[in-house]
Amino acid sequence: MGHGIAQVAAMAGYEVTIRDIEESILESGVDAIESNLQGGVDRDKLTAEEKAATLERIQTTTSLPDAVGDASFVVEAVPERMDLKRETFEEVAANAPEEAVIATNTSSLSITEIASVLDRPGRAIGLHFFNPVHIMGLVEIVVAEQTDDATLEAATEFVEAIDKEPVTVTDSAGFASSRLGVAVGVEAIRMLEEGVAGPEDIDAAMELGYNHPMGPIELCDVVGLDVRLDILEYLREELGERFRPPQLLKRKVRAGKLGRKSGEGFYVWEDGEVVGVSGDWGEQ
Repeated sequence: MGHGIAQVAAMAGYEVTIRDIEESILESGVDAIESNLQGGVDRDKLTAEEKAATLERIQTTTSLPDAVGDASFVVEAVPERMDLKRETFEEVAANAPEEAVIATNTSSLSITEIASVLDRPGRAIGLHFFNPVHIMGLVEIVVAEQTDDATLEAATEFVEAIDKEPVTVTDSAGFASSRLGVAVGVEAIRMLEEGVAGPEDIDAAMELGYNHPMGPIELCDVVGLDVRLDILEYLREELGERFRPPQLLKRKVRAGKLGRKSGEGFYVWEDGEVVGVSGDWGEQ
């Protein structure tokens, strides 16, 4: 989600540096930003000049010290692994200015545990963005036990400056949004296992009956079935068996059917769009 966070920050006037481990990943991220911006131009949501100005504010690098050396606000968006989050926080803290806020985009992991690796953990906070970042209006601000008032104030100002609506929660497993969203998603997958309905009908029930912009099965594919599985395993450990991952989800991940990013999950995807339903959704 890093490129989406970079896009909305640059659109708000911030100078942004995106760091990743390979040039090809950076190029892909910038291409996605340019495509998103062009879509906005095509829909008369922004001008060609605004698109160009946004792109000019974005730099890329594979060097973390170069990326954060003079940063005032850092948001990491590495995969959902506690060891990787903590390692990244340590590296950022070693290279960023002492006054810089360090935020994590985790959707469920403990901010308090991530922050504990810092000499000054008060500057750590959670900023849980939603996908796609340039469209979704919510950012969940997650306050760790160590987070100080100045950091919370700076994070809230940042979220409002990028034209997002902040909700503030205390650090607990799954926070508010992930805990509720995952509960719906895991029950939808269990309904598939039980043969209650197919993916399209389950999704339509929530989209049309509850006005959800996207059904829970399709959302699992968009998030990534591997990501959803990792979150469920963590919530099961923290909150109990009601978050036990369904076997159907485990089989999909083992088969490499991870959703939109792999071309198949519960749906079949081409160029980021659903083109069919995966044929094995109802297998027991």
